[in-house]
Amino acid sequence: MPALRAAVIGVGYLGNFHAQKYRQLDGVELHAVVDTDAARGAEVAAKYGTQAVTDYRAILSEVDLVSIVVPPARHFAIAHDCLSAGVHALVEKPLTATVAEAETLIQVAAARGLVLQVGHLERFNPVVRALRERIVKPRLIEAERFAAYKKRGTEVDVVLDLMIHDIDIVLSLVGSPLRALHSSGTAVVTDDIDIAHARLEFANGCIAELAASRVSQAPARMMKVYQAGGYLAIDYANHELRVGTVAEGGEAAEQREVTFETTAVAGTDVLMAEIASFVAAVRHGGSPEVSGEDGKRALEVAIEISHRIKRYRAALAASPDA
Repeated sequence: MPALRAAVIGVGYLGNFHAQKYRQLDGVELHAVVDTDAARGAEVAAKYGTQAVTDYRAILSEVDLVSIVVPPARHFAIAHDCLSAGVHALVEKPLTATVAEAETLIQVAAARGLVLQVGHLERFNPVVRALRERIVKPRLIEAERFAAYKKRGTEVDVVLDLMIHDIDIVLSLVGSPLRALHSSGTAVVTDDIDIAHARLEFANGCIAELAASRVSQAPARMMKVYQAGGYLAIDYANHELRVGTVAEGGEAAEQREVTFETTAVAGTDVLMAEIASFVAAVRHGGSPEVSGEDGKRALEVAIEISHRIKRYRAALAASPDA
């Protein structure tokens, strides 16, 4: 089969790694890297033996698929141009700035028979996949995602930068309509939301409690899922899955023991797994593992969480007692 021609639009910190993965994949030719910073583009192009251009529109007729790894505010315009030109697109999260923009991209991709995949990287994490295999009917999900402050990523608030990962995972695990949403948060270092908490209540009774911070002293990424008969906990950093199981037998009123088992899950190159999945969907015409619809659902919830926090902060600032 002929090699698929790929380009990476935006080769900053993360885009550089997208280019690296395409360069390493069999059956894929890294045709170009694109960056408005000509010097940066030339540097990355030289590293991976390809060409650099400053305007992505110049190479759309020459490629089959692209990764779009630019600031979120530019996602929609670039993705729309790529899809309209018949090019499959992997768009980093968040998919777009608004839900309406996400819907438009989904419609364009569907009309052209193109793959639109969203870069929710944690879906490809082996510990998340191990968790998914053991979930039956979750009753309560708790997630924490804390990071030390870095200027990179502050184009959006912490909900759209960090919490959206857990929102996407929770929505995919629960599989039930969202019934109620509560949120709180504040700014600390930036003028936007740096710490956020959210409570999601689903129609099937499941509740998810999410916390995210980008001003934490120490990074932490973990999730716990409680269901009938026990609970599951994942530690992303240490690639561990802990399973707590309630002992069977005895009367309902009796105190039962809980046994614990910790399993180390083999790590993998998660970005390579994501890009390989995208390439496979393009090559074989399948649905992407993280579709545009998935990205839109996570975006919709994230935006609502952010809006509620910002409305509360604005009301508080306007109060005479503030």
